[in-house]
Amino acid sequence: MTLIEIEKVLLEQQDELQILDTDVLIHRSEEDLINLKSKLAQVVIGVRRSGKSTLCFNALRKAGVNFAYANFDDERLMTLQTSDLDNVLQSLYKIYGEFDYLFLDEIQNIDGWPLFVNRLLRQKIHLLITGSNAKLLSTELSSHLTGRYHKIELFPFSFRDWCIYKNLDYKRLTTKNKGLLSAAYDDYFHQGGFPELISGIENPKEYISTLIDNILAQDIQKRYNIRNMDALKRLAHHILNETPTFIVKDTLQRTIGIKSERTISNYLLYLKQTYLLSTINKYSTKSRERTVSEKSYAIDVSFMDKRENAFSGDNLGWRLETVVFLELLRRKATTDHDIYYFQTRSAEADFVVCNGNLTLAVYQVSYDISNPKTRKREINGCIAAAKVTKCNNLFLITDHEQEMIQEEGYTIQVVPIWEWLINI
Repeated sequence: MTLIEIEKVLLEQQDELQILDTDVLIHRSEEDLINLKSKLAQVVIGVRRSGKSTLCFNALRKAGVNFAYANFDDERLMTLQTSDLDNVLQSLYKIYGEFDYLFLDEIQNIDGWPLFVNRLLRQKIHLLITGSNAKLLSTELSSHLTGRYHKIELFPFSFRDWCIYKNLDYKRLTTKNKGLLSAAYDDYFHQGGFPELISGIENPKEYISTLIDNILAQDIQKRYNIRNMDALKRLAHHILNETPTFIVKDTLQRTIGIKSERTISNYLLYLKQTYLLSTINKYSTKSRERTVSEKSYAIDVSFMDKRENAFSGDNLGWRLETVVFLELLRRKATTDHDIYYFQTRSAEADFVVCNGNLTLAVYQVSYDISNPKTRKREINGCIAAAKVTKCNNLFLITDHEQEMIQEEGYTIQVVPIWEWLINI
């Protein structure tokens, strides 16, 4: 690719930034994790269309710093080689003049990018980097930038983000605001958190279907040279139809028709690395049990039902469990906590949050506990987890119910989901 061609693309990308500069952008909590004063590269990773670029741009705009921008997810730059990156840098200086900050969007699309980034860091340039594949970023960063980067994971909008976007006051819980927040949560619960869905996109199902197809084709097939693409698609959509679900590899092999256990393991890894799915392990004091037993979740509730030929999403309990899981993932970003599920032969609890071997909280999730059998099952699961983990901080998250349950010397806080989501 010639220097003139590169410059033309980067000039058009600058025009796109100027359009974005006129938009009113909300502040997301992950923005606070970006440290523009740091000498470390700030690396924001997450699923496509979750708002990574907007997050970085908003942080740079608020700081008022001079920065240059290159988006390598542009199809015109797909043929770039490592040898072209100096031409990219030269063009950026020509377009933007002197800059101390450089924003590199989806840089992992270019082979050999870590060495280029390492050189820029040695030149004392502050870097913001985004990527949609955790494996490529984490492996290559660890190899070439050991100790020189700070990773930030970004997921689709939280409910707090949704409220800010909709100009809803989630801090003052007046009677009126409670009603408005509860109604807003119902929309969030059914629509999901992708920013472009919230802005009122015309055909949500087409948008999500296309997004998933792009992730499978661009972030997996193209990078890993997948030959049996039909099997990968069947696996992805099958798990999304069943999620939340336990990962049983031999069952998946038979269902999808994949003979090799290694292939099914690789496909599952790719789905996680590209943030189509996220998984947690079973709570256990035995390392083998924690490693082997996995439960999967969609990275957004829209992936559960807003797809072509989707058959899931009607189970409100599964959707609620997914919403809680994703919020726990977001809160994990500012801590060193781990998330597990709890299961014995006689009882289950949805989530156990730990700091090392110390259990901080047990979360049980149930859409409706008005049925006595359901209520008893959820309480028993919560208490069983409390006894094993020696934790007294117990929550039962529901759609709307709120109370304190006293049982066997334990106190379980029953909290409506919308209220739990806005409490930081």
